[in-house]
Amino acid sequence: MIFDSHCHLDPHTYGGDAGVDAVIATAKAAGVTHMLTVGAGYGADSARRAVEVARRHAGVWASVGVHPHDAAMLDDALMDELLALAADTNVVAWGECGLDFFYDRSPRDVQRAAFRRQIQVALRLNLPIIIHDRDSAGETLQVLDEEGAFGGAGVLYHCYAGDVDGMWALVERGGMLSIPGTVTYGKSVITQDVARKVPMDRLLVETDAPFLTPEPLRGRRNEPCHVALTVEFIAALRGVPSEAVAEQCAENAARLFRVDRGA
Repeated sequence: MIFDSHCHLDPHTYGGDAGVDAVIATAKAAGVTHMLTVGAGYGADSARRAVEVARRHAGVWASVGVHPHDAAMLDDALMDELLALAADTNVVAWGECGLDFFYDRSPRDVQRAAFRRQIQVALRLNLPIIIHDRDSAGETLQVLDEEGAFGGAGVLYHCYAGDVDGMWALVERGGMLSIPGTVTYGKSVITQDVARKVPMDRLLVETDAPFLTPEPLRGRRNEPCHVALTVEFIAALRGVPSEAVAEQCAENAARLFRVDRGA
């Protein structure tokens, strides 16, 4: 039983609802029985589409939020829509939200304001927060500290790209991290070091599908079924059975998102 803790099962990417349904069926047949589809990153309607996917599939849950790329879209009307969607029982997290100073697709001050607003909402709703952090030079963590985010339902750094010192800073605050298929790339020595050393009760695995396909499938569109390759690679790094990594990561995800692994 494997839990893909972060994928984007958006109909715009996978050829409509039928394509999404087929991708989920393939994943479940491969043992990826649980998935979190992220309702952020594909424009203002991302959250609605993610919730619709989760409603159709047992073992699939959704998050809602506004990606830093889309931070300029976050007005009162969109927030009201997100709050309404967050009341759905299939919504188990807020995000992904955060700061992305690599692409700067929204102005940085706009990103900062949207990030703080979303942390405050997630804390009020008692939802774990899924974090996107790229090239913020520590500012993402600073904002989380200032807003008291680690006192809420949980903080998950998705696609963790920091070093071991950063990992310990996160773990010491009670945070968790998720590792994608990039860990399998030959040059990803820092991520591999993190994967070896992170406490197992703080580790999740993800695909970030349709992105970041692991080796040896790199170059193809990513799907949740491919997360098994990441599990196997991490298990080899740690010198433990892949079943043990899959089981612990699934337990961690279920605990963070407060979902029933029997669903």
